[in-house]
Amino acid sequence: MDIWALLLNRVFGIVSANYCLVGRWFCHMRRGVFTHANIANSSKVSVECAVGWISHYAIGSLYAVLLVALVSGTWLMRPTLLPALLFGVATVLVPFLIMHPSFGLGVAAARTPNPGRARLKSLMAHTVFGLGLYLCALALSRVLPIDA
Repeated sequence: MDIWALLLNRVFGIVSANYCLVGRWFCHMRRGVFTHANIANSSKVSVECAVGWISHYAIGSLYAVLLVALVSGTWLMRPTLLPALLFGVATVLVPFLIMHPSFGLGVAAARTPNPGRARLKSLMAHTVFGLGLYLCALALSRVLPIDA
């Protein structure tokens, strides 16, 4: 997902998600603030970028474990693309229904200047995440014992 974002930025100049704002959101939760009129205008927190990036990778790791739990551990020995891709696409519901509204962006970024573009970027990123889950499982299948 991050390599995809880097590629989009380098080739097309498309700005990737700001994980510092995710960190800001989590940091404000400690203070009892869960929703914002506009997260960008909420007070900055000194560790927000670190918290955001760590959260990004921790959540992605939890999603990977959830995928394996849903499809079964044997999928890791012989992974197929479809479950990983569908799971990746399904994870876009979290930002659409939880994060965007909590950031003050509305459901599925409805309050952004270009909701269609924001939705497409999220959907593409989560689709690539699903592809990444598959590729990681494929790599793991090469080192896992066949009869495990």
